[in-house]
Amino acid sequence: MDKFFSSLSNKFINKQNSSKSPVASPSDEGSSKLLAEGSGPLVHPAILEYRRPVMRKPDPVVAEQILNSINPIYFSSEGFDASEHELKKLPEVLDTAAIMKDLELLKQQHSVVSRKVLQLIQQKEEACQEEFERFADIHNELNMALRICREGRTSLNLAKRQFTTASLGILANYQKRQVVQGLLHNLNNIKTLQRMEEQLQELLGEGNYHGAISLLQECQQAASTYRHFTCVVALSGKLQDTLVMAEQQLDEALAKVCNGFDSEHYGKIQEAYRLLGKTQPAMDHLLMHFTSAIHTAAFNVVYGHVELSGVLAGDGHKKQYQQLCKFITSDSLIPCLLDLCKALWVIMRSYMHVSAWHDADNAESEKISTSGGLLVAVDLEASCNKEYVKTKLKSGLERIWQDVQMRVCTYLRESRAAWCKFDEFMQVLRVVHRLMEIGEEFCGSKSGELQKLMKEQSGQYFRNYHRERLEELRIFLENEGWEICPVKQNFTVLQLQEFRSFRGVLKGVSLGSPECSSSNQSQDGSSTLGGYFTRYADSGSPFDMSLDETQEEDILANIGKRAFLYQDEPSGYFSDESDEDIDEELKKDFVDENAGEGCGNKHQTRSSTKKHVKQDLKALILTNTSLTVLRQCGKYMQLSRLLRPVAGDVLLCMSQLLEYYLYAVHAFFTIDLPDACQWKYSTKLKESLDRIRHSLIQTPVLDGDPEPVNKDRSKIAEPCISPVVDLGQSEVLHGLESRVVAVESVVFLAKQFELLHSYLEKIVAGTGSPFLQQLYAQLVDVAADLRQPVYACVSSRAVGYVNTLNHMKRVDWEVKNVMSQHSQYVDILLRELQIFSMRLEGIVAHVPIPREVYNILWEHIIHEICNTFVEGFSNAKKCSVGGRGLMQLDFTHFLSKLEKLTSVRPIPKSEFVDHYAKVEHYVKAYYMPEKTLEAWIQEHCDEYTSEQLKALVRCACQNDSKTRQRLEALVKAKR
Repeated sequence: MDKFFSSLSNKFINKQNSSKSPVASPSDEGSSKLLAEGSGPLVHPAILEYRRPVMRKPDPVVAEQILNSINPIYFSSEGFDASEHELKKLPEVLDTAAIMKDLELLKQQHSVVSRKVLQLIQQKEEACQEEFERFADIHNELNMALRICREGRTSLNLAKRQFTTASLGILANYQKRQVVQGLLHNLNNIKTLQRMEEQLQELLGEGNYHGAISLLQECQQAASTYRHFTCVVALSGKLQDTLVMAEQQLDEALAKVCNGFDSEHYGKIQEAYRLLGKTQPAMDHLLMHFTSAIHTAAFNVVYGHVELSGVLAGDGHKKQYQQLCKFITSDSLIPCLLDLCKALWVIMRSYMHVSAWHDADNAESEKISTSGGLLVAVDLEASCNKEYVKTKLKSGLERIWQDVQMRVCTYLRESRAAWCKFDEFMQVLRVVHRLMEIGEEFCGSKSGELQKLMKEQSGQYFRNYHRERLEELRIFLENEGWEICPVKQNFTVLQLQEFRSFRGVLKGVSLGSPECSSSNQSQDGSSTLGGYFTRYADSGSPFDMSLDETQEEDILANIGKRAFLYQDEPSGYFSDESDEDIDEELKKDFVDENAGEGCGNKHQTRSSTKKHVKQDLKALILTNTSLTVLRQCGKYMQLSRLLRPVAGDVLLCMSQLLEYYLYAVHAFFTIDLPDACQWKYSTKLKESLDRIRHSLIQTPVLDGDPEPVNKDRSKIAEPCISPVVDLGQSEVLHGLESRVVAVESVVFLAKQFELLHSYLEKIVAGTGSPFLQQLYAQLVDVAADLRQPVYACVSSRAVGYVNTLNHMKRVDWEVKNVMSQHSQYVDILLRELQIFSMRLEGIVAHVPIPREVYNILWEHIIHEICNTFVEGFSNAKKCSVGGRGLMQLDFTHFLSKLEKLTSVRPIPKSEFVDHYAKVEHYVKAYYMPEKTLEAWIQEHCDEYTSEQLKALVRCACQNDSKTRQRLEALVKAKR
């Protein structure tokens, strides 16, 4: 096919040349001239012919279709004859039209092929031109070489004719000298190479890896120059072995960095790896060394303690780390944990030093690159290496911390750390918590594995421990004698050993303040100013803590004989009134109870002369049991501080200690509370006691009833009061001393909880805040409300109210004239109050009575006395105007004498106004007219009983039966 189209193309070109004379271009003339002269670009004339267009350019799509329609046989082989092929295609009977049609098709195909050939030639014209130019250059160089050869031969012929044999001998000797000198130089170099091995060993021994590798590289380069010598070939192999050995020693030196970082030593190692071109592999090896160092250090520490304890008979090294941890004894638990953390700390500190070294190196490189304000070109490879190292070091932080965390988790899990004593367990928590703080500083990790493990192990442990503490508290309460624990007057909960780690937080420093921020205050109470890796950058360890952290407490006061007065009373137990202001009758050793009736019976009593005793001590009221509760709360707070995820549960258990204590005091000292005093309970106190009873106190099992199968272990049995506590003797005001100590110790505990409030809010911030608010609203804030029902048990029996009523029944209220002398029952009542006051004074000599307690006692007594007055006045069947005046006189005289017996100033005081007004209003009601009395009954019906109101109506309307009946009906309707 090629031949066919070539022949057709030649014919077609010849036809064009014959029919149309081409116009020769300047380039054609130049080409012809160059061809004629034998120089210049060699361009074949046929190629020039193909440059001329032979026909109109067809449509590219049509041309492509025509080109694809050519029979492939035309391109099959060089021996193909296209003419013969076309002739064979002719039929026996020739058809002119068919032949012309085939001819036209062949012409079109030829035209397309020619144009395609021309297009390809034009595309390769420039390359062809360059190739012709290269041929011309070669032709010129060959001519020059031919000229040089001719000149050399000419010179040789001249030398042959002019030089003698002697001259040639001199030249030969000189040549030999040059060869010998070269050989001597080579031998000296070989000798130097051999001596270099000793120097290499010295450099490696000194740790100068950079110098050793530099020298090795120089030696290898020199050996490659003299590799044609047999001895140098052997030396090259030896140098290669030395290089491998140097890399091994360099890797060993790199491994030592994990347990002791030296910036100068590490810098030499990095320089050596840079010379080797292995900066990136070196960093990969370093991370593997750190991982291996963590595993090796953990194994060696545990193995050392196991071997020291003698549990294993010398085959401990054959066991795995996890198996070794199971053989840690209880005595070695904490020392081994501390040693383990110290060893891991050294490795992490080394890693931080490595990161800091690379950061400083990068900063120095950037500083040099921008020196003089001109940006210096940085080696691309060095830049890539630094970026690779930076990325590896950053990713290695989490990897190394994960290895450390897993080593410690395995130790704690397999060594059964949750089976130790509480103090030891707290020590474990402190160590682990400090380790987690280090992990957060190391890589920002929250140490999820450690937190999860400690939460699991502490959960069941703390529940059992809390159950034991509740049982222990019950035993303490059942054996408590309710005596004051003598502590210093400035004692606070912060002075206890268990609260030592909270002193900086609770002494007025907020958790969110800069003085107590997380950057300088550890959760275990230690200072972390600047961070652990800053404080212990060169030496020491955050785990250099004493195993016995017990500190001596100085909280007990010097016990001596002193008179205790009620607190906050600046001038003494009694008033500042002089003895002259006290009624003469009350000063007597005998009081005539039947004065005015002719009776001479007298009862001897203690002298009522009051001594002004100054208060010398503002003593605190707490018991040994309450001190124990505070200590337990301190331990619970330590646990909540170290285990934030279970802080809410710990706070709940801590509140149960106070709840049980409050409930026990209430159960012990309100057992003799009269039913008439149930109104002394506040609503919050009732709700709190009911809640504690249902949530914490076990239902008592009656005699004969079977024990419950599924006993609720979260509840505790109700305690029983100690038999040494006597609440029945009136001489000691029915155990007032024990009651004051018990109730005020509860109040003291509540005040200490108030001191802890702000810190506990930070501990349980978030989900635990509602529970904390409920705790303080339902428990801490209602502790003082316990005073009312407990002290009501004393005030309800301290004075003979029934005896007073009996004496009031004997009074004649139908006297005709207004009396100037009060009734005798007033003196009897005042004498009983004087006895109460003296007994109270005797108790104050042993137990300080707070001002609040003093007021409550007198308030209760005054309330009962006022009720007694109203009840006594209501018992009067008939009452005259003089009788009403006598009622007012009796009550007024009582108030004036009462002022001498109590230090409550002024009288009436605001809290007693309602009690006094109750009596005064009742007496004044006798004087009211009918309409006013009716309105008064409607207004005051809730303050008096029905019998009292009916008695008032009977006396006020004794002469008007209709009004009396109508008002009695009104009283009945109101009730």
